Amino acid sequence: MNKKVKIVTDSTVDLPKEELEKLNATIVPLSVTINGKSYVDGVDISSKEFVQLLVKSEEIPQSSQPSVGSFLEVYDELGSDGSQIISIHMTSGMSGTYTSAKTAADMSSSDVTVVDSKYISSALSFQVKEACALAESGATATEILERIEKVKNNTSLYIMVDTLEYLVKGGRIGRGKALVGSLLKIKPVASLQDGVYTPISKVRTYVQLIKFLKNKFEEETAGKIVKGIGIAQVEAKELAQQLKAALKEKTDFNDITIVDTTPIISTHTGPGAVALMYYTDDKLT
Repeated sequence: MNKKVKIVTDSTVDLPKEELEKLNATIVPLSVTINGKSYVDGVDISSKEFVQLLVKSEEIPQSSQPSVGSFLEVYDELGSDGSQIISIHMTSGMSGTYTSAKTAADMSSSDVTVVDSKYISSALSFQVKEACALAESGATATEILERIEKVKNNTSLYIMVDTLEYLVKGGRIGRGKALVGSLLKIKPVASLQDGVYTPISKVRTYVQLIKFLKNKFEEETAGKIVKGIGIAQVEAKELAQQLKAALKEKTDFNDITIVDTTPIISTHTGPGAVALMYYTDDKLT
């Protein structure tokens, strides 16, 4: 008989509350400190409330990964009945969350495998949802890990920030570059290449952005089965809706979710940011 497998993730998974409740996954939240006050992500503060604070704040908010102790407590409790645990987390290229989880896994008496998803937001949720569905159906830990790897390798994430201010604050680009970019009204488009924020293009208008993302989607999904599409946004609902409408012209896949991204991500992007994420499977021949 297969051992039961339990799934753990973190609060950057960016799923609507009702969907999270249906998933049999344990969420270990990150926290964010702004104006001298700390908030537990998704517990003490909503995405909307956080953005209002972010816009008014003089200082750079600080996000903090969960402590080793909080992971250890979750792992020991979930594994106390002999279950195996797969813990899937936001990219190690943007946070120490994976390292915290790994340290806790090494200390835990439970059987824990920690996975660096190499992604954030809906792109992380693709791996978590697949893992939960397989665990529910009685799949082994090995089968689940193989599937997660496949999903990871077939995922794309593109993000556009509307203002360069927050990338400067977060140390991702220099002030001189930002000044020139702002004068030229440049909006950088980046991907997560091997889990790291990597600028790949720039646009000056939302029309150009939608055209760029629509083309990327069409190129990368050609001849494949689209398994999931997610759009995350920070105070950019209208743009997200326009992008969703544009994608619907290119795919029969209907379940395109739009989420308000977590404070952990909006700290780095600021308001006006939009991210498109999707994954595919090969067509059966």
